[in-house]
Amino acid sequence: MKRLFLIILLLGLSKLNAQIHEIGGFLGGSNYIGDIGKTTYINPNEVAFGIIYKWNRSPRHAWRFSAMHSSISGNDLKSKVPGRKQREYEFGNSITEVSAGLEFNFFDFNLHQMSKKMTPYVSTGISYFSYNEQFFINGETNHDYAESTFAIPMILGIKSNITPNLVLGAEVGVRYTLTDNLDGSNPKNENLEQLRFGNLESNDWYVFSGLTLTYTFGEKPCYCAD
Repeated sequence: MKRLFLIILLLGLSKLNAQIHEIGGFLGGSNYIGDIGKTTYINPNEVAFGIIYKWNRSPRHAWRFSAMHSSISGNDLKSKVPGRKQREYEFGNSITEVSAGLEFNFFDFNLHQMSKKMTPYVSTGISYFSYNEQFFINGETNHDYAESTFAIPMILGIKSNITPNLVLGAEVGVRYTLTDNLDGSNPKNENLEQLRFGNLESNDWYVFSGLTLTYTFGEKPCYCAD
């Protein structure tokens, strides 16, 4: 997946240089929402990091590509749900994700104007990520095999140009996944069907919360229709 992201990035950079580009990084935390541990939606408890590339097509929107990595974990003893505290399950997993989508600015964000600008923004698209299929036996997690699937990212943030070529942002990105087994509660392996537990009708989520810092470059765009 890392190779896929690099190919996407190189293709973006090879496009018309009459557009403005951003490239940089993300650093923050992650948390998961599922059948083990806390049910708080924004509660980072593991380190998350990644790289981001944006191709600004107008002062209001940009194509956005990213590659992210983080561990995720959950512990029933930290939950406020009595049944979970009594169960005492805990797990750990690893997420590596590539994403592509569209970022929309609420206010004009023309990076070729020298004045300071700030805008809230939202972003969505499609993510593809890898994780480990797991299952529980006698309260202990066991890794089954590596698996990959899709997720839908929903990102809300705010950003500002802190120098002529640097943009600082803060964002929270929730991912709705197409799996219910980030935590080992619902293994796909039919031979492990008797080991399933929790809400088997609800898929898992994971969240990245943190800061982005991007460097801007490229010629002044015309922001006109192709």
